[in-house]
Amino acid sequence: MAQEAAQQAHTACTGVDMALTRVFALLGKRWTGLIVAVLSQSPGYFSELRRAIPGISERMLSDRLTELAEAGLVVRTVDEGPPLRVSYHLTESGRALRPALAELRNWAEVHLPPTPAVCDEQG
Repeated sequence: MAQEAAQQAHTACTGVDMALTRVFALLGKRWTGLIVAVLSQSPGYFSELRRAIPGISERMLSDRLTELAEAGLVVRTVDEGPPLRVSYHLTESGRALRPALAELRNWAEVHLPPTPAVCDEQG
């Protein structure tokens, strides 16, 4: 029984690129890539990020920013105010994703069909 489980684990690991598995475990979550893309243009306050990403809830934005901070891609800075504001910016590791995001954007323009823009639906 233990041998069978070990064999299944080995087979699962040899058929998959583990680096890509780690990347998509983080960036493959809904909203995460968009948050990184917005922050790659410029740092932003929480409210600015929420406005820049139509459809994301405050709770989801907070959760994703926490995950990105824990992964070392985003830094959270409290501006004492008044009023108290929290800003976010990419770390060096986060900024290193810019070329990959640009390539994904280029690929999508060529290979994915257009979809109705969320901004058009809200307008």
